[in-house]
Amino acid sequence: MKLNPEQISLGQLRALWAGASASLDDSALTRVAAAAATVDRIVASGDTVYGVNTGFGLLANTRIPHDRLAELQTNLILSHSAGLGDPLPRHVTRLMIVLKLLGLGRGFSGVRVEVIAALQALLDSGAMPVIPSQGSVGASGDLAPLAHLIAALMGHGSIDLAGETMPAAAALQKLGREPLALGPKEGLALINGTQASTAIALDALFAGERVFAAALAAGALSVDALKGSAKPFDPRLSALRGQPGQIRVAAAIASYLEGSAIMASHGRCGRVQDPYSFRCQPQVMGAALDLLANAARTLVIEAAAVTDNPIVFPDTDEAISGGNFHAQPVAFAADTIAIALCEVGSISERRTSVLVDPKMSGLPAFLVEDSGVNSGLMIPQVTAAALVSENKSLAFPASVDSIPTSAGQEDHVSMAPIAARKASTIARNNAGVIAIELIAAAQGVDCHAPLKTSARLQAIHAKVRAMSPHMTADRYWATDMAALQGAVLAGEFGDSDLLG
Repeated sequence: MKLNPEQISLGQLRALWAGASASLDDSALTRVAAAAATVDRIVASGDTVYGVNTGFGLLANTRIPHDRLAELQTNLILSHSAGLGDPLPRHVTRLMIVLKLLGLGRGFSGVRVEVIAALQALLDSGAMPVIPSQGSVGASGDLAPLAHLIAALMGHGSIDLAGETMPAAAALQKLGREPLALGPKEGLALINGTQASTAIALDALFAGERVFAAALAAGALSVDALKGSAKPFDPRLSALRGQPGQIRVAAAIASYLEGSAIMASHGRCGRVQDPYSFRCQPQVMGAALDLLANAARTLVIEAAAVTDNPIVFPDTDEAISGGNFHAQPVAFAADTIAIALCEVGSISERRTSVLVDPKMSGLPAFLVEDSGVNSGLMIPQVTAAALVSENKSLAFPASVDSIPTSAGQEDHVSMAPIAARKASTIARNNAGVIAIELIAAAQGVDCHAPLKTSARLQAIHAKVRAMSPHMTADRYWATDMAALQGAVLAGEFGDSDLLG
């Protein structure tokens, strides 16, 4: 995939997240070279420019002599490589590198083409720097995570080379590459930016998209398991409210249920209304879908945004200091994803709870015959409840917090990477919640045999049964649940490109 940083789509970002190979197009490299030439002219002029020939943060007023400019950039990277915690997953680090290339490829950062080539070499060889996940507050850029990325190119830290972690210097030698030597401004251009926060937030978004798709399928299957009504999904109801997500969710569930013999069997039953977790799916899930769509719009813009500082303008040979590194848009987007996904999991767990409760569902207690001797799905529902409760704590917005850093110079920060990491955890927790609902719904549908669900839901049922056979007596559940959780995250249930 040849990337034009001025025209990036959600579909491209989704493909890159999934592992598509990519590099900048020729026009981007031309812009990069022009900006680098501007930095050379600024250095030659002797003008004082932040980050080019000054210190950083509170030390911005300290002028650095010309013969120490390279040392300045090297020290910047080493001193900022101060993260802690578990490493970012390889696929997130990879996306972070791609996003860095996109931002630099706009041609307003002042790095040389050689820097682009060094980053591209990491992608091409599958060499992922080991980047601690903690240490950024999402202002002045994701300083620590990005510093660890660039330090690896300089031969410091560690690199995961095709699954084998080794010292960065050894990995570079194995790849036949010399350690990167930074020029004026390059260190600052490389660690100022929101690429770590944005990569983690996109990871949460795309994983959440797959979870949402599976939740739609599970919710529809649960309606049939309950012998619930299809009337709440009548398009006329949602059209009168007008919320776009609600309209789409109602249509999706109605489509899943179309042609169900189970549904047809109780058309004249006396039940008037189903519990909210069943009949209000369009309203709840639709609102969540709209929030995810809004977050996606923000993150697509941010993916190729120029977010370092100062920003170089080649047409006027200016370098202007601003605050594009502040990740507040990403923080709000990540918190939005977290809140939306929290509700997706919450309403799913409620449907599971209804299905295992004979008073609510009319089905066998915990969906197993000979209950008492057998506990059936009693404890899987408890696991779903535990995950949902954990999600509620994680969904508290990180973006409303701020702690001043850098001796008060950076006195308001976004906490975007924290928001993004929490959203990513919620997405993966929810995959487990939806996996448990799929097991319960499939078991509930089995109770109505020989009546069959719709053709589309039969296909969903078959996928569930391939990983979790029909329950006739108690068995070890964790393996089934983990397999289905993985399948949800792999996008095996439903259309996982709901956001376009």
